[in-house]
Amino acid sequence: MMFPLTRNALRTFKIRSIQQIRLRQSHEKHSPDFHDKYGHVVLASGIAFCVVAWVFTATQIGIKWNLSPVGRVTPKEWNDK
Repeated sequence: MMFPLTRNALRTFKIRSIQQIRLRQSHEKHSPDFHDKYGHVVLASGIAFCVVAWVFTATQIGIKWNLSPVGRVTPKEWNDK
């Protein structure tokens, strides 16, 4: 268990430090970092790579998808015997 005086001091310290960080961040100019500069390009290239990989997989490796039986299924002759 923490003593009440210690607990209150820690709470006050946390609140002050959070307030100081927010105050500092609001006054600073935000300089662009790697994610600001290249984030969308990296995301778009990753999406393009995945799409190309799936298209290649779906069309070139010889999977028989059997999507529709139309034209492949023929009825058998009726047997009256």
